[in-house]
Amino acid sequence: QVQLVESGGGLVQAGGSLRLSCAASGRTLSSYTMGWFRQAPGKEREFVAAIRWSSYYADSVKGRFTISRDNAENTVYLQMNSLKFEDTAVYYCAAKSGTFAYTPPRYDYWGQGTQVTVSS
Repeated sequence: QVQLVESGGGLVQAGGSLRLSCAASGRTLSSYTMGWFRQAPGKEREFVAAIRWSSYYADSVKGRFTISRDNAENTVYLQMNSLKFEDTAVYYCAAKSGTFAYTPPRYDYWGQGTQVTVSS
């Protein structure tokens, strides 16, 4: 059973930075696609970024967010710079076997989420 645990969320002013971490256990996920999604109140869960052999980004975060992974540590990171008020959401880490996908139902495993709040 794969478990994903996110950390690093918090309150930050607009223009600031945060780094989210997602630690995986139960299985080595080096060949998995790892994704970050977010969900704001009253909105659907949306794709943010993903990485397998390449990285992929939503247009809304391209150039500001960077996804990376440390396979030795079975951990994925999301570096978020130039944060905006509209980035406020619960951020979820997810994993899927095989190729990249940007829709939540395609992902097999999910973390519990970490809150990111950006004050304007």
